[in-house]
Amino acid sequence: MTETTTGTTGGRGTGLAPNIASLLCYICAPISSILLMLLEKENKDVQFHAWQATAFGLGYIAIVVALEIVSAILGAIVSFIGVVVGLLVPMVGLIALIIWIVALVKAYQGERWKIPYIGDIAEKKAGL
Repeated sequence: MTETTTGTTGGRGTGLAPNIASLLCYICAPISSILLMLLEKENKDVQFHAWQATAFGLGYIAIVVALEIVSAILGAIVSFIGVVVGLLVPMVGLIALIIWIVALVKAYQGERWKIPYIGDIAEKKAGL
């Protein structure tokens, strides 16, 4: 699940060190990751982290919005079920926070750590 990166040495597109550019992908994903995806064309490791952070950020937003909608609908029908589904949102947030911190640390260390399922997609998109 962890792989040490051996991409190009300089971030010519951004002018940043690859580990810093990779870390920045996760800081405000998916906004920062899309920006770095567009700027960094040569370093495959930064591209990987940009794709992974974009998929992770968009996936998190989609899951939270879907849970909120389901919670509101079920809450209108049976309030107890709506509350139970609504309690899933903070649990998803906690899991996402843990994954986000691990991804930040691994990116800074120069490792290509793959988030399950998302990492495989990111590898394909980055051309690895």
